[in-house]
Amino acid sequence: MTTTTTKPRTRHPYITRKKGTCGGKPIIAGTRIKVSQIAIEYERMGMTPDEIVEAHPHLTLPQIHDALSYYYENVHEINADIRAGEQFVEEMKKLYPRSVLEEKRARAANIYR
Repeated sequence: MTTTTTKPRTRHPYITRKKGTCGGKPIIAGTRIKVSQIAIEYERMGMTPDEIVEAHPHLTLPQIHDALSYYYENVHEINADIRAGEQFVEEMKKLYPRSVLEEKRARAANIYR
């Protein structure tokens, strides 16, 4: 007979999920900052936790560390959310290749020709 031990889940006092807030994605409690945003800033942008706090002065270092801990415990889920967001952006770029500002600049350039 084999026994399986499950690792106990870590409590994340600074992380919450609320239906109707940020699509139910995990966020830092009391804010609309998603865990995925903190993960991107740390992993992809190479920001340190201190730099992330500087960029978001309403957040604390414990909140950032809790968000990163949550990310690493749920890395597959959070990375899937990040990829889905990136795919959405690419689809929107195809549908709307020029921004409103680019459209206005193009019209203004045509006026002065």
